[in-house]
Amino acid sequence: MRTITTLICAAALLAAASGCGGTSQAEPGQTRLVAGFYPLAFAAQEVGGAGIDVRNLTPAGAEPHDLEISPGDVKDVQSADLVLLLGDGFQPQLEKAAGSSSHVLRLLDTPGLHRFANGDPHVWLDPLRFAVIVRRIGTALDRPQAAAALVARLRALDREYRRGLARCRRRELVTSHDAFGYLADRYRLRQIAATGLTPEAEPSPRDLERVTDAVRSTGATTVFTETLVSPRVAETVAREAGATTAVLDPIEGLTSDEADRGDDYFTLMRANLAALRQALGCR
Repeated sequence: MRTITTLICAAALLAAASGCGGTSQAEPGQTRLVAGFYPLAFAAQEVGGAGIDVRNLTPAGAEPHDLEISPGDVKDVQSADLVLLLGDGFQPQLEKAAGSSSHVLRLLDTPGLHRFANGDPHVWLDPLRFAVIVRRIGTALDRPQAAAALVARLRALDREYRRGLARCRRRELVTSHDAFGYLADRYRLRQIAATGLTPEAEPSPRDLERVTDAVRSTGATTVFTETLVSPRVAETVAREAGATTAVLDPIEGLTSDEADRGDDYFTLMRANLAALRQALGCR
């Protein structure tokens, strides 16, 4: 893959020759980067700092799985110095627009990421797997020291989770959809999900019965809803099993309220830890 420096020079020469500009608002000399959704945009901004202009294609409060890109989005993708996407069909329209260009990073293909065989894309919910992605972004942006600083923060977050979830009365994590497998794997939890990897999937009556029975048999007290999808499934299971509901954020995007509060990946991960500790009876 060409370096970012080469890409910037090529883009500058093209702009000078044609007199044309894209839809990006980047200042002269900034690297123009397009990210498919929030975790990737956050990592890029933290690593790139003031020298980078990041555009997150997924609007606040929207499900990134359902992203429908506009002609302007396609233009930004094709003219950006770097495009960050997960790949493996997580955002199909974006992947089609990006094509096989050398300025596109498909981050689920990052060496050393150690993914599940079931295709689960939610790697950013494990701080240490997310750190692997951050290092690759740092290499692409030629900012290894800034990436190392963010990796150190992720390692500290991992230590908080290990301490916070070390001594819990329960280890069953009951969720409306299968988004928290990497988090559960890292911290020795057992995820029980009503539906699979697609958040909009409707559980069958047998799925609902299975999860309800699991809540009763394990003594779980909480069924987790999510921020960007309907809470109906979790509320149904909780009602049938005599449990309560709480929010566990998959951090696929910020809601408008979260953005207004100044929340970021770290504040949301710590809120998730607090919710888990209460639900699992940790001390």
